[in-house]
Parts: sequence; C-alpha cells; structure tokens
Amino acid sequence: MSLVEQEVHEQPEVLARLLAEGRPLVQDAAARIRATAPRFVVIAARGSSDNAARYAQYLLGAHNQLTVALATPSLFTFYQRPPALAGSLVVGISQSGHSPDIVAVIAEGRRQGALTLALTNDLASPLARAAELVVPLLAGQERAIAATKTYTAQLFVLAMLSAALRDDPTFWDDLARLPHAVAQTLVLNRELPASVPLLASARHLAVIGRGFNYATAFEIALKLKEVCQLLAEPYSSADFRHGPIALIEPDFPVVIVAPSGAVFADVTALVEELRARRATLAIVSDSEMLLAAADVALPLPSGVPEWLSPLVAVVPGQLLALALARARGLDPDHPRGLQKVTRTL
Repeated sequence: MSLVEQEVHEQPEVLARLLAEGRPLVQDAAARIRATAPRFVVIAARGSSDNAARYAQYLLGAHNQLTVALATPSLFTFYQRPPALAGSLVVGISQSGHSPDIVAVIAEGRRQGALTLALTNDLASPLARAAELVVPLLAGQERAIAATKTYTAQLFVLAMLSAALRDDPTFWDDLARLPHAVAQTLVLNRELPASVPLLASARHLAVIGRGFNYATAFEIALKLKEVCQLLAEPYSSADFRHGPIALIEPDFPVVIVAPSGAVFADVTALVEELRARRATLAIVSDSEMLLAAADVALPLPSGVPEWLSPLVAVVPGQLLALALARARGLDPDHPRGLQKVTRTL
C-alpha cells in the first residue's frame, strides 16, 4: 500500500481525534473571534490549503455571515503594498506552516492590529509562531507529498470553528457523525469500478462542483494533476456554461461532484447537457439516479449535510487519483517535480 493510500485511510481516525482533542482549542479561538467581532476574514493559503480556504468562503459566509476573501500574498512580499487589514480576522492555513508568503500575511495582519489565526499541522512552524491564535490539525506526520489527511483535517477544523462561532448544538451533532461517514465512503469505494480505465488514457479533463463543493472540484483536480500528470481543470457548473462547455466533444472526460443539497438540481441539469454531448462522466454522488447515469460511479453515503459534504466528497476523488496513477504506470508517492514542503515568496 502506498503512503498516499495509507493516509487516505487514516482520515476517519484523524477527524475523530480532532473532535475529541481539538474542540476545546477551537472553542477558545471562537470565543476570541466573537469578542473581537471582525468585519471580514482574509485567508492566506497555497495548494490544497487554498482549496480549504475556498470551502471557508462558503462555510463562514452561509453560517456565520462573514465575508471571506482570499489573500494576495504577492502584495505582502514582492510588491510590499499590503491592503488594510485592521478590523479583520486574518487566517493562515498551511500543512507545514513554513511558506514565507503565508507567514508574511499573518505577520502583517498582526502588525496592523488584526486578530490572527493559524491552522497548521506543525505547532513549531514559523506560521504558528507568527499568529496570535493557533489550532493544530492533529493529523500526525503526513509522509506522502500529496496532501490528503491534512486537507480533510483543515476542512474539519474550519467546520468546527463555524459551529463554535454559531453556538448551535445541532452542528456539533452533525460533526460527530462525520468520521463514520468518511469511513463509510472508503468502504463504498474500496473497489473502484472496472470502468476507471476509461479515464486512464486521458490527457485532460474537467472537474465540476458548485457551492460548498466548489472547493472539492479544485482539490480533486489538484490531486489528478499531482499524482496522475493530468491537465485537470476545475470549474463551478455555472462558470463551465460560460464558455468552457465548448470544449466538450464525444468521450471528453468530466468528473462531476454532485452530493445532495441546494445546488444538486443545477449540477444534475449540467450532467444531462454533458450526456447529450456524449462526454465520459465520472460522478461523485449519493444519488442513485446520477450514479446510474455515470460511466464511472463513485458513491457517497446518504444523510451527510451539504455543509459537511466536502469532507466525504473529496475521498472518492483521492481514490480515483490513486487508481489512475497506477493505471498510467506512475508512483503516487513520488509525483514528478514536487516535494513535501514548498516555500514560496
């Protein structure tokens, strides 16, 4: 079993640990945030962590009425023209906590008097030292270059933070069921469909999600790029209709992320458009109807609230990337040209 596969299967355990050990830390951070009452949130992140930040835009906006912007680190480093951050919450999300540009955003936020928060797997990292508040990911060492368990840990910490800020016990009940739902997802996809080789010879594909799972489309696309050397481009179902759908021709591969929720009807309508154009469809869903329409069916357990569905929906995408890497003769533990810790300015 590869390191990536081992760490994919560790995810239920990591989430259970976060719920048990991380909740008090998240609640303490939430208390500080409520006392500060930030007017908006700025999040600095790169790679998979940036996709977690996209999830936070929907999550904190929908449940906590917070406007969330993604930081522009080059303004802090190369241009040295940082925007005004006073009155905001500035969050740095990084598995390693070692990228200088992310640290620079947090350091400048703190200099300007903003409340700063770091979400990282390394409490001794420069990012953790720079921030006023720190919540650890508690994922254990992630040895694979491609992030899996640290990504879902980031999503889970953000979900706990949203629940703590909202102070709604039903949200915590939903969170308590998540580790089991991720374990179920692994079981449902333990033997990927025999149709997976349909995608093995692809050179490019699209990955589509919307709403809370816009982030999931980006993360699955990133995994396909990293470990499969595929040009995988992520889109929302709305953006895809605004031009990129012109790319679709018979057998063009598309991965669709479509769990139940507010955007389900919109994504389903796009599936019908793509079927009419005879695209090859890999569909991640809890809908039997959509799974039956898929060329590659990637099932999800039922009953997961939409706001938490990105934590389960990304798992079949991780497994799909592993399967395609092997089908293409690639080693998922040694993606070409990558290293575990990336330091950018």
